Amino acid sequence: MKKPTFENLTNFFLKNFFQGLLIIGPIGLTIFVIWYVITSIDNIIPSVASEIPGLVFVSTLLITALLGYLGNKFVVGRFFVDAIDRLLEKMPGIKHIYSPTKDVMSSFVGDKKKFSDPVWVKTNENPEIWRIGFLTQREMADVHKDNFVAVYLPHSYAISGWVIVTEEKNIKPVVGMSAATAMKFAVSGGVAGFHSDENIFKAPE
Repeated sequence: MKKPTFENLTNFFLKNFFQGLLIIGPIGLTIFVIWYVITSIDNIIPSVASEIPGLVFVSTLLITALLGYLGNKFVVGRFFVDAIDRLLEKMPGIKHIYSPTKDVMSSFVGDKKKFSDPVWVKTNENPEIWRIGFLTQREMADVHKDNFVAVYLPHSYAISGWVIVTEEKNIKPVVGMSAATAMKFAVSGGVAGFHSDENIFKAPE
């Protein structure tokens, strides 16, 4: 039997250490983010948080959900929401913060999600390279770009992205993937598979 060397033991330790990081890292980061959000919201009213931890957070969730329900289902609620919306969009200074924030959030959540039309985009002719993105503007004639479209290309492992304007002939619809799966594929750097939640990449043994 071959006697283990210091180098072999070190490699064995490092391999298992990094494998452990792959297990602990995502779990630890998820717990940290959740805990940070909960404690940050709780600390809005420190006196209540010290007596009943989590009460402010749960109350905030319930109130937000209630406002969303009332704002969508009742005419009076919709009237007040629209009135506040119009007011904030006209206030000097504030409108430059409110309007972009509303547009970004409505692109991801709510009834008017914008990233719901995944497409393949040809970004290079030779060699032929295609990227996955989301069609955001079907018509660019208002800016004198006839037969052009706007496509949002998300970055991998980030919440950022960039927009390109390309000829309509350079895009084609994504077939076999929902918008959510396409976003997952793009953000994961292509690691997430098309037809399941299993990864298509496995680290070598």
